[in-house]
This record gives sequence, C-alpha cells and structure tokens, in this order.
Amino acid sequence: MSMSAARERLVVIGGDAAGMSAASQARRMKGPGALEIVAFERGHFTSFSACGIPYWVGGDVEERDELIARTPQEHRARDIDLRMRTEVTEIDVAGQRVRARDVESGAESWTSYDKLVIATGARPVRPEMPGANAPGVHGVQTLDDGQALLDTLARTRGRRAVVVGAGYIGVEMAEALINRGYEVTVVNRGSEPMSTLDPDMGRLVHEAMEGLGITMVNDAAVTKVLTGADGRVRAVATEGAEYPADVVVLGIGVRPETSLAGAAGLPLGRHGGLLTDLAMRVRGHENIWAGGDCVEVLDLVSGQERHIALGTHANKHGQVIGANVGGGYATFPGVVGTAVSKVCDLEIARTGLREKDARRVGLQYETVTIESTSRAGYYPGASPMTVKMLAERRTGRLLGVQIVGREGAGKRVDIAAVALTAGMTVEQMTALDLGYAPPFSPVWDPVLVAARKAAKAVLS
Repeated sequence: MSMSAARERLVVIGGDAAGMSAASQARRMKGPGALEIVAFERGHFTSFSACGIPYWVGGDVEERDELIARTPQEHRARDIDLRMRTEVTEIDVAGQRVRARDVESGAESWTSYDKLVIATGARPVRPEMPGANAPGVHGVQTLDDGQALLDTLARTRGRRAVVVGAGYIGVEMAEALINRGYEVTVVNRGSEPMSTLDPDMGRLVHEAMEGLGITMVNDAAVTKVLTGADGRVRAVATEGAEYPADVVVLGIGVRPETSLAGAAGLPLGRHGGLLTDLAMRVRGHENIWAGGDCVEVLDLVSGQERHIALGTHANKHGQVIGANVGGGYATFPGVVGTAVSKVCDLEIARTGLREKDARRVGLQYETVTIESTSRAGYYPGASPMTVKMLAERRTGRLLGVQIVGREGAGKRVDIAAVALTAGMTVEQMTALDLGYAPPFSPVWDPVLVAARKAAKAVLS
C-alpha cells in the first residue's frame, strides 16, 4: 500500500493499555481521515486488565470478557486498522518501517510509519532452571496466560499448588488458588513476602497468609521444577527441600519487553526499559514514542528512573502519547510508587521509598510505626491498622508510607501519595483537613497519627 504524502501513518506496537489508549486519543485529536493508524497485537485480546487476572482465576470475576475494556471490533469501528495475532519482529529506525509476522501463517511484511508508538509491555520472569517450561507451570501476564491456567486447573486432579515468588502477583495468585480449594505453598526468595514493603511490614503479611492456611517458605530459591513420567510438573525443589505440586504459578515479577527496541538501537535504562522524555518520546528520536510496562519512569521522591508495571501508569502514558502524536501537548512528570493489594481481607499499601531505597539514594531518614484503627474505636467494625512512615532527617520531608490492615487500610495510602507528590513535610501533613466521622476514621486519622510521631522524630 503506497503512502500518500497528505495522510500520515501512525504505527502502534502492542494492543493493550498504553498502545490502544495512544491510538484512541490520537484518533480523537485528529478526527477521521487525517491520520492513518495501524496497530499490531500478537495475542488474542486488546485493552484488557492484567491486574484483574488473579480475581478471574479466583472466581471473584466470573467471565474473562469482563476484563476487556475494548474489543478489537470496537477499536476498528473507530477507524484503527488493528491487526491481531500479528507480531512485530523488527523495527527499522532508519527506514521508518516495521516488519510484522502473522502468528498463524508465518507470512511476513513490512509496514512504513511516519510516527511510531512502542507499547510492547512486560514479560513474566521465567527462571533459568530445569523444568521451568514443563506443562503445569504458568505465568500470568495476559488473558491467554489466565485461560491456560484455568484450563490446567480444570484438568488437574490433584489439589496442591506452589506459587513461586511473593510479590503482588504471587500473593494475589495464592489467594486465588486458596479460593479454588487448593493447598497452597508460596516459595519466596526474600526474608518476608511483599519485597515492595520493608521486612517488618512484610512480616504482618506473612502472618496473615499463614492465618489463611497458606504455607509460607521464605529465604528459599527454587532450583528446579521436577516432572513426572508424563512430563508434567510434580514438585518444585529448593536447595534443601521438595514441595509437591500439581500446578505451579510463577509470581517472580516482570521485566520490560524491550528486545525489539534494544535490537533497533533505541536507548534502554538500567532496568532494561526504554528511556523517554517528559512527553514520552523515546530519547533522541523525534518520531518514536513509548509507554506502559516497557518504559522506565522518573521516581519523583528519589529522582531516579524506575520500572513499575501498573495499568494506571500505562493508561496515562497512552493519553500523553496520543495527545502529542495528535498535535497537542501533554507530559508525564513521573510517579511516587503507589501500589495497593490484598490477600483475602488483609489490605496492603505502599507509596514512596522503603528504607533500603532511601539508603541507596543517600537520604538520611527517621522511621516511625504506629498502630491505630480504621474507625473510631467504639464504632462497630473498627479494625486494627499498622502505618509505617519515613521522613527525611532535619527537613521532615515525607519519603514513604506503608500500611497494612483490614478494611479501610489500603486506600488511605492515597493521602500519602498526594503529600509525596506535593513535596510536603510530615509537620505540614499533621494539619491536613481530612474527612472525619466515627464510621470512617478515628478523630486523628492513622496517617496523621504517624505524621505527628514522625514530625517529633525528625526534630529530635
């Protein structure tokens, strides 16, 4: 197909949150006709919630399609030429074209672009060890992965599951498998689950998981996956033990999927993600943008680049890219590292820096930990909550907050996320005018109790 000089072509690699948000926003900005948009997606699905997969596997979400925000047909109805089951295998930066391969037929073709958006996402970390690819071993990054795991669960007679890794995905998948009636063992390389928390807060998660009947094995690295005579997984082995398994779920985390970009000579950061400017343009390339789980973002608290794979960021990146590609202007200033999760009724939240993050970037800090309740102590349903706060020594600038508790604990971290973004001190936080009534919080909200204690600590 020849390109007319009048009609620019935007090519998008990756059909999930960042890529299709960018395509949709560019289409809105440009209207019909002015911009040709071609998008490539190697999987079966577009614009889906990867964050929802554990809740679908666990049965909280009944239908897979509930996790799809927009189908390929809906994108095509907006005049986006979306090519499913088509994998881009090469980016020719000098020639402004990409080579794509039809996954079913193997047929390859080149497509030229005026503007390119790279939204290739992240890939689950698969450990390099014997048996890691055996039938019954599953990652959970895409809806295809979730479907494959559910198919295995339906076929498997045994009820023993091992989850490797205890980050967000590991903890959420452990809960999902408990809900499915499995005996669950979590094998974790760290000293406590949830390495995005400090170990003293991770300990609270550990105790709660054991209370649910999950067996936690910490300080243990899986060395191999053992298979039976049929070739299927039968156990995982660490240095000192074996754990029988009818199904294994990998929750070790993800890495940016940037092999294409790296091969094309585009700039990658120390975490392997693409480096962009504030407008989400790939550094040094006027007509290439990147967003979502394949990029590194600026941490506003530490001033360093980080890789954070979250749908919230991916959607924002897509909006920014689409505005810029479409002739408008938008920027993505960075993140403070906010995340929430749950294991059954335990809510886990964090934002900003952990102790080791603060040490790594050379910040001196004080830390305080307080116990409070989600509501006024006398109001029915009040439940305990632990809040840990880090503040910079002398200046009192808030550096980070971690919260573990029952109902009402998780979203309280948003108070701290706003304070971090605004660069507030803990003393300034103590004066925040937060909503209060006994059903919602004590007179002093738990976050403010921690701020008061931190304000004293930084002055002493």
